[in-house]
Amino acid sequence: MEQNQNKGPKDDGPKNKQSLLVVVICLMMGLIVVNLFSILTKNQTNQINYSEFIEKVNDGEVKEVVIKSDTLEITLKEQKIMGQPVKVYTTMSESLDELTKRLEKADVTFGREQPSPVAEVILSLLGMVIPIVVMIFLLSFMFKRMNGGSGIMGGVGKSKAKAYVQKETGITFKDVAGQDEAKESLQEVVDFLHNPGKYTAIGAKLPKGALLVGPPGTGKTLLAKAVAGEAHVPFFSLSGSDFVEMFVGVGASRVRDLFEEAKKNAPCIIFIDEVDAIGKSRDSRYGGNDEREQTLNQLLAEMDGFDTSKGLLILAATNRPEVLDPALLRPGRFDRRVIVDRPDLKGRVSILKVHAKNVSLDETVDLEGIALATSGAVGSDLANMMNEAAILAVKNGRSAVSQKDLLEAVEVVLVGKEKKDRILSTEERKIVSYHEVGHALVSALQKDSEPVQKITIVPRTMGALGYVMHVPEEEKFLNTRKELEAMLVGYLGGRAAEEIVFDTVTTGAANDIEQATKVARAMITQYGMSDRFGLMGLAETQNQYLDGKAMLNCGDSTATEIDHEVMKLLKKSYDEAKRLLSENRDVMDKIAEFLIQKETITGKEFMKIFHEAKGIQEPEVKGRIEEKTVETEAPMQLPGTHTDADENQNSEAVEI
Repeated sequence: MEQNQNKGPKDDGPKNKQSLLVVVICLMMGLIVVNLFSILTKNQTNQINYSEFIEKVNDGEVKEVVIKSDTLEITLKEQKIMGQPVKVYTTMSESLDELTKRLEKADVTFGREQPSPVAEVILSLLGMVIPIVVMIFLLSFMFKRMNGGSGIMGGVGKSKAKAYVQKETGITFKDVAGQDEAKESLQEVVDFLHNPGKYTAIGAKLPKGALLVGPPGTGKTLLAKAVAGEAHVPFFSLSGSDFVEMFVGVGASRVRDLFEEAKKNAPCIIFIDEVDAIGKSRDSRYGGNDEREQTLNQLLAEMDGFDTSKGLLILAATNRPEVLDPALLRPGRFDRRVIVDRPDLKGRVSILKVHAKNVSLDETVDLEGIALATSGAVGSDLANMMNEAAILAVKNGRSAVSQKDLLEAVEVVLVGKEKKDRILSTEERKIVSYHEVGHALVSALQKDSEPVQKITIVPRTMGALGYVMHVPEEEKFLNTRKELEAMLVGYLGGRAAEEIVFDTVTTGAANDIEQATKVARAMITQYGMSDRFGLMGLAETQNQYLDGKAMLNCGDSTATEIDHEVMKLLKKSYDEAKRLLSENRDVMDKIAEFLIQKETITGKEFMKIFHEAKGIQEPEVKGRIEEKTVETEAPMQLPGTHTDADENQNSEAVEI
């Protein structure tokens, strides 16, 4: 506290100076305004024509005339304001001799004011210089405020990096979960910063840079801050877009300034988020971008120029490594590529535990079940789900989060909140019910499909009129051909049920068809599961860590044949779905009737009706469903809406 009190007056000094500066500027501006107003007022009220002046002289109304260069100051006899004679002005329009004769004839006192030449020059200069100085002063003041006190243009090329010290970041590796391999790679760097001697003794050098690569939300920025927190060194953080400006050369200047500041604070860490904003591959075919390329060139030069023995480390993050310039990725610049991928089951459990530290949980919570239900989710998704569950618990008047809250939070994040005000007609409820039961029943009749967890026809805010939830019995990283074929049949089960029961189809299967087409096309073009094309790769994945869309890599004629193969595979799957449902029409009717009455049924209720109708006493596969797990893919959706399902998620739902 004493230290702060001692620094108090010193800290107030700049504020007092700034306030004084503002007062001075206001006074100057006020004087200028007053002078301008007085000039304008004088010109408007006391200015007369020369002809009027001659008339007043002839009429004997003029008492005195003072000649000031080409201006006449005229004092009138009779007119007075507050006891003082009125003075008017006019511009002299005749020669001095003629004016002198006219005034002598009229017996008017006159004189001539002789200003000093030096004074005239000084006044003229001041009249020109003062406004310019005031404008420069005001512009400089404004630019200093905008650029952090660096002068008119000085702040444009300054680095915008935010500097943190260890206790300001407050993040260590304990705060990072689900990325054990990435942490292990970065812990070696931290150990080097702590104990450089044992590495340099054997001839090892600190890696100049590490590139963190992975999908959005996996914790790349968090890992970088954890490295700085563990190393107890300054941490400079900025985004790649902070270098980009409309002025060519500004980005390069900011790179130089950043590295100069970092060298002064070495050992330290520089973190550049979204490095692809400045690190895109240089391409002259389309003209390129001079500003971005100059910034990249300067970054490459700076990374080559600094000495690693001083403990300067560069971390960068991107989810588009394929677009980065090869010169940026070579060893000697970014020596390490650290993959920060989607967490596995164990990783998701660890992440949920981290986010549950400050959340009150009751005894029903099973984080492993939630982790199993959220295959493909990243850290930010899980944090959002935990927060939604806490909000739901408060909304429902509970003091702790339950498993029910967590399951509902998963649904809220994936398909939105329940729409209680949307009332479907009797016919629509029946169509949606049969559509959903078609999906669920097809899954139950196939041994390679996922168990059903929940069926509902309650509309959701993301456009879903109903959906089916599945749960994987275990996390899987590979899918067999039979499993993918069963998935296709499951996607098309809703449309097949509509056609069988109502002898017509609706728009509700739009997303089902989209997802089925996506899987079928991937089987043919990427997975080598086509009898027609065999093991030939016909597509390449673009933006692996973003949308992961596949682009065809074949000729037009081959693309046409691929379309035919996709149609053939989808037709086969649809025929299989209709066969399964037609043979089990009585089971479908019973489950659909029960669903119409209750609107939502659990997996256990669904399997109980299914086994009773089939005469099965003990469930062989589907009986392993537990209430604690749930997973959703593509919900039944309204026409015109769209929900993408991650291919890595072993789950299914249906849209109408």
